[in-house]
Amino acid sequence: MNQIEKSLEFDKIKAIWAELALTDYAKERIIGITPYLSEGELLMGLRETTQAKKLIEAWGSPPLVSLKNVHGLTAAAEKGDCLSPLQLEEIRGALVAVKRIRQYLTRCRQDHLALAYYDENFYCLEEVEETIGLWIRGGRVEDDASKLLKSLREDIEKKERQMREKADSAIRAGKEWMSDSFSTYRSGHLCIPVKKEYKFRIKGSVIDQSATGNTLFMEPEAVARVHSELELVRLEEENEERRILYSLTAMVADHSQEIQQNIRMIEKLDFIFSKGKLSLEYGGTEPKINTERRLVIKEGRHPLIDKTICVPLSLEMGEKIRGIVITGPNTGGKTVAIKTVALNAMMAQCGLHVACREADICMNGEFLCDIGDGQNLSENLSTFSAHIANVLGILKEAGRESLVIMDELGSGTDPAEGMGIAIAILEELKKSGALFLVTTHYPEVKTYAQKEKAMINARMTFDRESLKPLYQLVCGEAGESCALYIAKKLGMPREMLETAVKAAYKDGIPEGMELLGRDSLEEEKSGIRKSSGKIQKQRPMAKRQDAAGRFNRGDSVMVYPDKKLGIVCETANEKGVLRIQMPGRKIWVNHKRVKLQVKAEEMYPEDYDFSIIFDTVKNRKLRHQMERKHVEGQELREDT
Repeated sequence: MNQIEKSLEFDKIKAIWAELALTDYAKERIIGITPYLSEGELLMGLRETTQAKKLIEAWGSPPLVSLKNVHGLTAAAEKGDCLSPLQLEEIRGALVAVKRIRQYLTRCRQDHLALAYYDENFYCLEEVEETIGLWIRGGRVEDDASKLLKSLREDIEKKERQMREKADSAIRAGKEWMSDSFSTYRSGHLCIPVKKEYKFRIKGSVIDQSATGNTLFMEPEAVARVHSELELVRLEEENEERRILYSLTAMVADHSQEIQQNIRMIEKLDFIFSKGKLSLEYGGTEPKINTERRLVIKEGRHPLIDKTICVPLSLEMGEKIRGIVITGPNTGGKTVAIKTVALNAMMAQCGLHVACREADICMNGEFLCDIGDGQNLSENLSTFSAHIANVLGILKEAGRESLVIMDELGSGTDPAEGMGIAIAILEELKKSGALFLVTTHYPEVKTYAQKEKAMINARMTFDRESLKPLYQLVCGEAGESCALYIAKKLGMPREMLETAVKAAYKDGIPEGMELLGRDSLEEEKSGIRKSSGKIQKQRPMAKRQDAAGRFNRGDSVMVYPDKKLGIVCETANEKGVLRIQMPGRKIWVNHKRVKLQVKAEEMYPEDYDFSIIFDTVKNRKLRHQMERKHVEGQELREDT
């Protein structure tokens, strides 16, 4: 059931529902709830939900509290344990909550609803609640809980004052021996701060010392005598407090059964009112319940979808119609539709209101569903294998009292074989006698459902102009996936559409499919292809070198993008890069950035010595020397 609840999203409904409860009992009952199989229990649960909702609407939420630990505290009291002041205050809080809920229900009797008379099931324990309130306050026993306790506490205050007076007197008497002018408590003793060198001047005991060791904290003898008397009084106070606590605990133990009964009633009411709160959350209504296998939903919504945007659906199933085959476009709401039906049916059978304007829902022995991708990698099951395994399990369990929903029947495999499997599944579901809703895209399945007496087709509507699903369920009509229509609206050319139709429908376009209307001449001419970016191929190396080879040494050129004049001093290499003499320097430049201004032959005579332009004076002299003879230790360097 947990997997089915998850598939139908009932687990999310439970999570919201549990948040509306206050007691642990109610929360645990909500999480563990399953559909009722007893008609009487179910009808009673629905009455409770309806009445709780009415009381909340008329009188507001009831004054319920969480009541943690109260069961355990009453059990401890019965065993003879002594409850602490804080624990007794928890008991009192529970009794106060009982009084308030009784007052709430008493006011609600004006509406003459049976739920308001639950106040008669509570025990009136005001005496216990008032006694605890008088004797315990703020986590401690009150002074007035007994005359003896009040007297002892007055003695304690008196002894504490005496101790303080005697300590102050000792400080004043030995002022020069003190390191400070006030007393302090150390290890439960009232001490005075004495300088280490004067410790023998004070009659008393050293209780502690300062971090430096220069100050000793001493309890004077006079203070010690009063402290001893104080400890005896405190012991008497503790005994008297314990006697009072045992007395109150015994009172709780004497009424533990009534207290626990009151707590159980509060927990039960918490569960009931949580159903009413949940109904108000999504605007629920009480459904009719039948055992005749009749399922009628009018304007049903998915309770987790905002009702301002959710499109309601209506359908009817029963003895004549056992199955509905829903078809329509992708993302058209088919899955949401079948989940809406099954989820509302499950909620109704758990005693909850349904998100419908009106509903007549049959009780189901079991809810069976196959929704979503069941791929299981750990068991090496593909999506289709997992789908079929789940479907076969459903078919084994399905019976006359089952409600079955299946999504995308026969999907995940070869279309022809998937269609055959889908029809075989529908045939088995029909034989089982179960009520079932399935979704599919196969046209053959639509045809099969149309011919069968116990089945009908239904379709999800689609806006052909905006290409958006309308999420409306229309029973009695078969839908279409609209894939070809969408493709046409988005500009698929006529030729491609014709090819697609021939492949999909070998016998021609099905009746009613107005798909291949006359396209405009412009659409037919334009086709589907558009001009794409033009690929630019790299020119071969030889061609690049030819382009760069038009520059000769001595040519006057313009260098871009700076637009500066220079003279070619080295022709292009294999990469098409020239060396240009610029004013004061030589640079390497790709030939594409160079434009010829004046050829060298137009500026210089034949056999002109370009070293005059390109070489330094020093290099020219050295070159002439080397041409005549060997020059030891000299090297001709190219000027950069």
